[in-house]
Amino acid sequence: MRIAMVSEHASPLAVLGGVDAGGQNVYVARLSEELASRGHDVTVYTRRDSTDLPDRVTMPGGTVVEHVPAGPPRPVPKDELFPYMPGFGAHLARAWQRERPDAVHAHFWMSGMAARIGAHPHGIPVVQTFHALGTVKRRHQGRRDTSPFERVGIERQLGRNCSRILATCTDEVYELADMGVSPQRVSVVPCGVDADHFHPGARDVRHVPPREQRHRILSCGRLVRRKGYDKAIRALTRIPDTELIVAGGPPPGLLETDPEAERLLKLAERAGVADRVRLIGAVDPAHMPAVMGSADLVLCTPVYEPFGIVPLEAMACGVPVVATDVGGHKDTVTDGVTGRRVPAGDAWAVAAAVRDLLADGELRRRMGETGRERVLARYTWHRVADGVEQVYRQVAVGRGLRTEVA
Repeated sequence: MRIAMVSEHASPLAVLGGVDAGGQNVYVARLSEELASRGHDVTVYTRRDSTDLPDRVTMPGGTVVEHVPAGPPRPVPKDELFPYMPGFGAHLARAWQRERPDAVHAHFWMSGMAARIGAHPHGIPVVQTFHALGTVKRRHQGRRDTSPFERVGIERQLGRNCSRILATCTDEVYELADMGVSPQRVSVVPCGVDADHFHPGARDVRHVPPREQRHRILSCGRLVRRKGYDKAIRALTRIPDTELIVAGGPPPGLLETDPEAERLLKLAERAGVADRVRLIGAVDPAHMPAVMGSADLVLCTPVYEPFGIVPLEAMACGVPVVATDVGGHKDTVTDGVTGRRVPAGDAWAVAAAVRDLLADGELRRRMGETGRERVLARYTWHRVADGVEQVYRQVAVGRGLRTEVA
């Protein structure tokens, strides 16, 4: 098949760790790579954010990344890209007139808007993955939500008009239903993890911070407020003999200029745990499995999380997870089996769960082994691509699909 991926702000070529570079970039890159390896012709359309970028880049696996001129050729926060989507869509319409894809897969709501503009004149089916929903963001961030006012209405329209919605977790199906989008229009296929890269044997101590306490817990991801690192720091006040490593954000040399890093370090100081909290900044993806493997458990405490790849990475490394009971965590982390799920925002529940696991090394070992088995059975990129490929083929021939979990 000829497949067009539209990912307006999340390029598969981006360096991870920035405010707008995270799980969506990984999803687009790895799904494209897996589909290309199966012989599909895959092109990813993403916004040109630098004058130095070539028009087209071919990735090692054969995926082509095309940089679309839409807005200024410089980095722009994703919530400010909305005015440029009609131009993005017009570019797609011209490109697809020359070479029509069999299916278009739009990632994020603005990509869906551009994809619809580009696909409609040619009758091309559009599969929509939202990755995050505006209703959820608005509920949790309130006045801090910087999304354009039009977001929720456009997401509702996309949900009703696209050929198929590809949700990444079952919680999203319920959120879409509350927006008036029928579950019959939704297929659930989760995100995946590279289980060859993330594995229990990654123990290269050269790239791991030396341990300074009896136990180590690790939190990692983009350094943004909603990830809930403040809850991890507060929980640490009730977890003795334990250090908290926070991996993510800008490079280590720039941490002191990062507002969220500054906020977290001040919180650790006020809480009396500054000597047990270490922010290590961005970690080279090649070294992340070793960093995860150095921890007794991985802590994921966001107040909301559309999916959350970090628990899968930890489980692939054989490390148990303590995660808030939100979004994709409800699907990926089996409470009491591969880790623990706790109420979002409850630092004391986090502390209690962590203490229980740190007190039982044998339980942690069993949870780690079971987590690895669960990843291999359900969350490899090969398995994810199986589910996505099925959706593409069915929309390409105009058939519907019942809601299903791959």
